[in-house]
Amino acid sequence: MVISTPIFEAYLKCPSKCWFLFLDKKGDANIYSDFLRKRNNAYRVAGIERLMAKIRHGESVVKPSVPVNLKTATWLLAIDLVARKDRFESCLHVVERIPTDGQGKQAQFIPIRFIFTNKITKNDKLVPAFDALVLPEMIRIDVSHAKIIYGSCLTTLKVRTSDLLDEVRKLTEEIVKLLASKSPPDLILNRHCAECVYQAQCRQKAIEIDDLSLLYGMNKKERNRLNSKGIFTVTCHQRFDSTPVSQRQ
Repeated sequence: MVISTPIFEAYLKCPSKCWFLFLDKKGDANIYSDFLRKRNNAYRVAGIERLMAKIRHGESVVKPSVPVNLKTATWLLAIDLVARKDRFESCLHVVERIPTDGQGKQAQFIPIRFIFTNKITKNDKLVPAFDALVLPEMIRIDVSHAKIIYGSCLTTLKVRTSDLLDEVRKLTEEIVKLLASKSPPDLILNRHCAECVYQAQCRQKAIEIDDLSLLYGMNKKERNRLNSKGIFTVTCHQRFDSTPVSQRQ
């Protein structure tokens, strides 16, 4: 079992998507999903070109072989570096190497990710934190922070990955447990469905079981509250909602 960056990102958005992706299930054509993927790729490529324009020829390397030899490394930017350690695999957009002036001191290595949106979410920060979990295991040097370059203004956000590692470790444990199970996770429709290639499959299943997540806008807290009352379907919810308050338990 390999927990890769796509698997980790998918779990942050939806456990069902993570499950399908791990099983390599084929999704359906999704225009919005294709648009976001192409937009992200174009933004990443343009961002990498801008970074490379700031350094001299020969100071960058594309898809470097691993493990990285720190004693002989002369590059300042490593593009599309794949870090692997045990069951983890991180696909890094860029790794910046910052040499030190002092003799005997180790260079700094900073993962960089590109996100085209103008707003950064907690999940966006967790992905470079995942990079910072895997990369140090390979290069044997601590990675205390990462960078996210995002939005139309090319804003650079410094992420203290050391503050997020405990949460990342917990999430990876949840992913391992999920993927080791013989049963798929509970199907719950959410906001990510609109940009997911598995949208049609999940919605059809939700309709078949009359799942509560078909009710747009229902959050996890409200769903759990209804589940605690034995309400798991839209039909039951409608019956409950029409019951006089005096007769509700």
